[in-house]
Amino acid sequence: MIHAKGVAEVTDADFAAEVLAERDRAVLVEFTADWCGPCRQLAPVLSAVAAEQAGRLKVVQIDADSNPDAVTRYGVLSMPTMLLFRDGEPVRQITGARPKRRLLQELEEALVRA
Repeated sequence: MIHAKGVAEVTDADFAAEVLAERDRAVLVEFTADWCGPCRQLAPVLSAVAAEQAGRLKVVQIDADSNPDAVTRYGVLSMPTMLLFRDGEPVRQITGARPKRRLLQELEEALVRA
């Protein structure tokens, strides 16, 4: 899997504990795969977002090929797909790589509304 520095990896087995049970901050989950070129482009962006927003946003990755339960549950059809969770519920879906500024803007809009 493409690892973004400072971004934890989750699996189907710990998804509920690491994502759905988080109540202190929002969780951004990136569904990724080794074969995904845009996922590689997104890795440094996610690393920067994770570092800059650590107090209010937890950023994690899940390998779509190895974790079919989460992929199926949330209807992920392409990579990269990012889901923003707040209090265990998905509040925003973002598909495709983004520059950091645009991603932060989209996340901020969703966090303010949530």
